[in-house]
Amino acid sequence: MSAIESPCILVCSIDMKTGFCFGCGRTRDEISGWLTMTPELRRSVMAELPARLETVERRPRRETRRARMARERDVS
Repeated sequence: MSAIESPCILVCSIDMKTGFCFGCGRTRDEISGWLTMTPELRRSVMAELPARLETVERRPRRETRRARMARERDVS
């Protein structure tokens, strides 16, 4: 089985203004359906991500998954 390329960077927080993830730029529907998308559709979405990321606010409004994991690791 080959690995599926993903733009996820473990930020996992949605900008409520645009509907795009702060980290990768995908929508909730794209994130949830990523594994079932065709390679062509994934490439198409990935081509749009840089432009999408330009439209989101630079900081998420809540703690991100990456920040939470780092905080939990530091506490241990």
